[in-house]
Amino acid sequence: MKQTTNTVLMIRPVAFRMNEQTAVNNYYQKVLDGVLPATVNAKAQAEFDNFVAQLRAVGVQVIVVEDTLEPNTPDSIFPNNWISFHQTGDVALYPMFAENRRLERREDVLDIVEEHGFYIENVTDYTLAEEAEMYLEGTGSLILDRQNGKAYCALSPRAEEELVIEFCEDFEMNPVIFEAFQTVNGERKQIYHTNVMMCVAEHFAVICADCIDDKKERKMVIDCLKSDGKEIIYITEEQIYSFAGNMLEVRGANNQSYLVMSEAAKQSLTQAQINQIEKYATILAVNLDTIEACGGGSARCMLAEVFLPLAEDLE
Repeated sequence: MKQTTNTVLMIRPVAFRMNEQTAVNNYYQKVLDGVLPATVNAKAQAEFDNFVAQLRAVGVQVIVVEDTLEPNTPDSIFPNNWISFHQTGDVALYPMFAENRRLERREDVLDIVEEHGFYIENVTDYTLAEEAEMYLEGTGSLILDRQNGKAYCALSPRAEEELVIEFCEDFEMNPVIFEAFQTVNGERKQIYHTNVMMCVAEHFAVICADCIDDKKERKMVIDCLKSDGKEIIYITEEQIYSFAGNMLEVRGANNQSYLVMSEAAKQSLTQAQINQIEKYATILAVNLDTIEACGGGSARCMLAEVFLPLAEDLE
């Protein structure tokens, strides 16, 4: 199995704003006082378009799908939470914590991906779990080490252990389950998405180990990464507030490896951390200030990796 792909799906926003339904446990979101909603959306669109242009400039294939005004989906810019695409030809659809995020799931997205030459064999749908108030928000909750068959997951209101295990059985992966916390107003609160505090690339992993309060769990996660030969790049809790954990390795032209992140994330890194990353990948940093502030998500959340086989290769 490949760990990185050269194709990503991105959803262009039409009514991006702070989502009050997700703000209850996403401590990264902010209201931009005095900024009109139309201005917020226009800024988000500009950041989105620039991001797409920068990815395409280095040879990453980007499938852009326009969002629709109806239904109202302020977080549609983060498709990795509701869908994932796998080398087996499988697609997974995930149960979402916020009711208005469930409206992001669109069947026509699968059609559009197929129109780009990809083959979908089967759809595994976990969304019925919403009826039992159980959630698992895609590759926000699950950090997939596809090469080594492991799924890392920090449990939270958006990541139910039972569903992690079910996913791992369906996709033949081993679950690595733990709890991760951040300090909010002096209290330790569960981190809402695993991809805020860790990223697993082909030859390295970026992780805020300090977020894993339980020492045995922390050692277990680190040992899992080391056993697969990953170089570990440690980041601080302060750095994750700049979305330094929210990164994704992709492939560009000539199979060149890029680690995609926001400008804020890159600015928060030390030179030593940058040097560690650059042994393996070129950093591609883009300005996502508005999207990060209102959406509480960053570069990795905006990218749904497409690992599906090409239809022509199966003929």
